[in-house]
Amino acid sequence: MNELKLGNRLKDARTEAGLTQAELALKVGVSRKTINTVENAVFIPSTTLALALAKAFSQPVETLFFLIDEGGA
Repeated sequence: MNELKLGNRLKDARTEAGLTQAELALKVGVSRKTINTVENAVFIPSTTLALALAKAFSQPVETLFFLIDEGGA
């Protein structure tokens, strides 16, 4: 079975919107550290957080988050 990882374009969307991590965190009700760990793929966001982030940018969730196929058999 192929291993799938979650990729994201959160940092790109945030910088394009002119927001700091702290500003985005405030907008969606999480800590700045949470935004940082999601951007750096250290933390996989809950469905609720992923949808809140997409809503903050008025984009479909699939625009911010995507699956990466790591290969396998």
